[in-house]
Amino acid sequence: MAAQSKAKTASLSDPSIVGRAVLDSFRKLSPRLMAKNPVMFVVEIGAVITTAELAHDFWDRSRGIGPATGIGFGLQISLWLWFTVLFANFAEAMAEGRGKAQADTLRKARSETTAHVIRANGAIEEVSSSKLRLNDIVVVSAGEFIPGDGDVIEGVASVDESAITGESAPVIRESGGDRSAVTGGTRVLSDQIKICIKSNPGETFLDRMIKLVEGASRQKTPNEIALNILLAGLTIIFLLAVVTLEPFAIYSGAPQTLFVLVSLLVCLIPTTIGGLLSAIGIAGMDRLIQRNVLAMSGRAVEAAGDVDTLLLDKTGTITLGNRQATVFTPAPGVDEKHLALTAQLASLADETPEGRSIVVLAKERYGLRGIELSAQSPLFIPFSAHTRMSGVDLDGEEIRKGAPDAIKRYIQERGNKISSEVEEIVKSIANSGGTPLLVARNRIVLGVIHLEDIVKGGMKERFEHLRAMGIRTMMITGDNPLTAAAIAKQAGVDGFLAEAKPEEKMALIKSEQAKGKLVAMTGDGTNDAPALAQADVGVAMNTGTQAAKEAGNMIDLDSNPTKLIEIVEIGKQLLITRGALTTFSVANDVAKYFAIIPAMFAAAFPQLGVLNVMRLHTPQSAVLSAVIFNALIIVALIPLALRGVRYRAAGAEALLRRNLLIYGLGGIVSPFVGIKIIDILITSLHWA
Repeated sequence: MAAQSKAKTASLSDPSIVGRAVLDSFRKLSPRLMAKNPVMFVVEIGAVITTAELAHDFWDRSRGIGPATGIGFGLQISLWLWFTVLFANFAEAMAEGRGKAQADTLRKARSETTAHVIRANGAIEEVSSSKLRLNDIVVVSAGEFIPGDGDVIEGVASVDESAITGESAPVIRESGGDRSAVTGGTRVLSDQIKICIKSNPGETFLDRMIKLVEGASRQKTPNEIALNILLAGLTIIFLLAVVTLEPFAIYSGAPQTLFVLVSLLVCLIPTTIGGLLSAIGIAGMDRLIQRNVLAMSGRAVEAAGDVDTLLLDKTGTITLGNRQATVFTPAPGVDEKHLALTAQLASLADETPEGRSIVVLAKERYGLRGIELSAQSPLFIPFSAHTRMSGVDLDGEEIRKGAPDAIKRYIQERGNKISSEVEEIVKSIANSGGTPLLVARNRIVLGVIHLEDIVKGGMKERFEHLRAMGIRTMMITGDNPLTAAAIAKQAGVDGFLAEAKPEEKMALIKSEQAKGKLVAMTGDGTNDAPALAQADVGVAMNTGTQAAKEAGNMIDLDSNPTKLIEIVEIGKQLLITRGALTTFSVANDVAKYFAIIPAMFAAAFPQLGVLNVMRLHTPQSAVLSAVIFNALIIVALIPLALRGVRYRAAGAEALLRRNLLIYGLGGIVSPFVGIKIIDILITSLHWA
């Protein structure tokens, strides 16, 4: 998967990306494509008009009609207008470049494979994967490629998903759980599984992923559409203003050439943000793709930037995922080593991570290893979610370990009860955020095992970072309220929902949305699907079920729930970048106004000379310098548009003040400096 990894980390200077972007810059000159960007479409029309006027001047000159000089100025204006359009196209093409490189790699991974379909009569038929249909049942053995997206309905297997995730480590896929979804194009490494196909040809996850990463299905977001309307409105206003200038110029005795009028229009309309707007949106999605997150739409990325409430699952997100046994607390009169030995025996048939941690703790704490039980004819009682207990029967002795209520019920049915001292130990562990398990031998409780949820390192700091952004964090857990409260306090979240059921998650999301807030959450199971669909930003884990992936508007290929925090930061970076460059673009126009207007009318109205604060050499050099700067500033800002403005956690007022200071003031000052330098250069080179 080296090729994909390379594509993900390709730099902006990658020759293959730059080369493709240059070619795409010319392909995008098609009026049908340019019309999607009103500002740059106007620039292209201006370039066509000046080119036609230039051709007319050449024709007149070849016939000895018209002025013998001045064509060089028109030629330069026309060329720089075309460069302005091409540079804007180049910015968009560069933003798409990484995605197209990844799409090429994914296309190589998508190949025609043979599928073994199980027919209604039980016979197995070999067909091409392109002929598979929804709900077909296929069997896939070790070494074979999975022919289509679906759910494992029988068996368990190790699957190589590096073609999708870029990770070389195989994953386990099995029936009947939240890790049953498989993706076409991945390969089974061991065992055999039966899969129910959940997609038609051309509609697979790999097909959707290719379209998403190359931007083919990217739709403009509401904010983008609104900004485009604003830019189009400004363009129309400036177009009307420029058109009315020519009659005024004729009346004042200072008529202007078509080249000057078009230059004025191009410099006054917000070409900088118009040329970079699409690139900013595409780059935002690309930054998610680089982190192995697929956004189903730009709207989802944008919504992530405006999120007010973040819902996070406790297990695996805030905590490490598996509770660990840390302490054996004996009941009064019971030896701690005896309690540890009994707990170890009761956990031998418990294959859960918690059960294994009890066996390990007993070995490490007391050196209890390798107990020979075969002579005692043991009857092992495996742990089950139904009984919530495990244990073993040895020579007439009943040894059990399990949840307090399960053990309590077990010994009460046999005529015994739990002592008040043990009840206090259980309550103390629960209040501290731990999970208590009781150990009983012959219907007598010997003590309590303390299981702890280990909060991931740095989580408290990350939640403080989110709080500084103005985002409220909520932990969702199936634990009891006491345990949930303790973990929430330790992790530093703002609130929690204990003993959460699917309908309660939905109710919480709707409650937050009713207050006008945007909500983000993660999930991987079928029971998370309704909440993922309801949330404004629903991030489904790639290891999760097909239902969860279809309900969310983002898919995390790494299945790392904490990545939701990064997604929010990327969304905010997208919004800030767009706002910063819009501020810069509008401020830019102020300086260009001072460059061109005095140059247009200084001859007729010498009093306007006071506006020539840059002391530009001639009217022609002033206009040409402004047009050149207008084109070059787009090139200069392409890296910023693609990388994004660095986001720092701060309030809206602080961010606005920073934007105005850096990009507003910078947008006013930089053109004065840039246009003056260009004026000096073109004058010394006798270009104007």
